[in-house]
Amino acid sequence: MISAQNLIEKILSRATSDECIVVVKDTTQANLRWASSTLTTNGVIALRSVTVLAFISSGGAMSVGGVTRTNVDESDIDSILSEATAAAQASGPADDYAPLAKNLTIGDWSAAHIPTGPDVFSKFAPDLGEMMKRSVSDKIELFGYAEHTHATTWVGSKGGLRLRNDSPIGRVEMTAKSHGRSRSTWEGVETHDFSNVSIDVIDRAIRQRLAWQEKKVDLPAGRYDTVFPSGSIADLYTYMVWVSGAKDAWQGQSVFSKKGGGTRVGEKLTSLPLNLYSDPKNSLLPGSPFIAHAASSPFTSVFDNGQLMPRVDWLKDGALQSLIQTRASSALTSLPFTPIGDNFFMEVSGASGNLSDLIKKVDHGLLVTTLWYIRMVDPNSLLLTGLTRDGVYYIKGGEVQGATNNFRWNDTPVGALARISHAGASEWTQPREWAEYATHMHMPPMVIKDFNMSTVSPGN
Repeated sequence: MISAQNLIEKILSRATSDECIVVVKDTTQANLRWASSTLTTNGVIALRSVTVLAFISSGGAMSVGGVTRTNVDESDIDSILSEATAAAQASGPADDYAPLAKNLTIGDWSAAHIPTGPDVFSKFAPDLGEMMKRSVSDKIELFGYAEHTHATTWVGSKGGLRLRNDSPIGRVEMTAKSHGRSRSTWEGVETHDFSNVSIDVIDRAIRQRLAWQEKKVDLPAGRYDTVFPSGSIADLYTYMVWVSGAKDAWQGQSVFSKKGGGTRVGEKLTSLPLNLYSDPKNSLLPGSPFIAHAASSPFTSVFDNGQLMPRVDWLKDGALQSLIQTRASSALTSLPFTPIGDNFFMEVSGASGNLSDLIKKVDHGLLVTTLWYIRMVDPNSLLLTGLTRDGVYYIKGGEVQGATNNFRWNDTPVGALARISHAGASEWTQPREWAEYATHMHMPPMVIKDFNMSTVSPGN
């Protein structure tokens, strides 16, 4: 197969539009899957995505058209360029226009994509095998998968962009069932290369929660002081990020719209010294140093391709600091250009301790382990609904008393910010609902007061 860099150069050399940007992403993925404590499948897949963006100037405006294909070779170049150019000619002037970046080089452009492979599981797989053996002897059934993905993104343009970024990421999702599948719990871990994944830690967490389920305490719907692990906090606040486009807020269409016009930027959302930020230069969870979009959306713009990715403070000392901006929306709202990042860090200044420490601080409440099927109810308040799954536990006097029933919940992550009573130390975490979309999340476990468990759910 032709190299990504060679393909980009050939496409650009044949492009007749005023400007052309090509985005190529080579992805390899290794995976293991298991069910009933038995390995079922494993393998490696390779994918290539090629996006060609044609830009045409006319009468002081610029139009853009894009085409995305997989497995493009040299014989496809003329047709994909023709499609992109035709799309640009038919699209009309772009409302997200901003001057295009030029003459910028980032990363080792000429180096080949380094594929991932089964060797990444060299330690994890034997340890998993031992865990499966123990689970079979104890009549615990394990279900789940482990996958490792390495994606390399190249961005090239007629105007001199030659950008490259590599992003390795892996995850483990483990569901354990016992006592004839009447008990169930889940554990997830995110990793760069599986060197930091401890099967023993996963095993201990699963067994502790299955043991908590020996006792059942039925509870009614209502508002409870609720302990959330960092992964559930990531699930809640990922949704908040996804609706924080500045243009939508400025137009009065979101929870971040200000009554009377404008946005809520600058408004205090919690009295806690809570910070939420993105930082591409973070050493633990680095993000792409540049912007690369295959299409425009309410908070992305293909005209921003090649712009440097800055650190962005979304919440600072409890106040809304920024909303997601393209350069075009920035000009509209008169707020700084703050593009969406690849990583998110939430922390409460001075907070310490882990999930067990937070449980000790709750006199009467719940411990929720995962959230599921999260959906929007009301965009004006960001009221969300969803289900609890794989273990909800009753806390009394700072100790888990046993498992309780599942709930459907209705609450808003924005409103919940003002009801955070305790937070632990932030940690690299694995969301469950948004695991495929939200990686590089560093969040604290939290206690949210009066979280609304609206109805009892019959699900397990």
